[in-house]
Amino acid sequence: MPDLERLAVEHTGLAAESPHGRSAHLVLHDGMLRQTVIAMTAGTALDEHNPPTAGSVQVLRGRVSLTIAGRQLELSVGELEPVPQERHGLLAHVDSVVLLTAVTA
Repeated sequence: MPDLERLAVEHTGLAAESPHGRSAHLVLHDGMLRQTVIAMTAGTALDEHNPPTAGSVQVLRGRVSLTIAGRQLELSVGELEPVPQERHGLLAHVDSVVLLTAVTA
């Protein structure tokens, strides 16, 4: 099994070096299930996008907000939130790492 802490450290460094301020690594791909570690530098956002069939976001480091229809749902380390079933984005308030779990059709 992958070491999420090691991946968080590695991708935090890669995000800091990236002109886009983020780095991602597909941890698990099993049929329709995907888990991805996403590291983002402070102030970096993932633009609004369509939701997967089902999913969740768990904060491994830092503090992020799910942005949904003009409002923000703030999440801190250890918090787990279902991915909303509407267009949404993600904003890192500080250097952050999340584990995105998604089920695709």
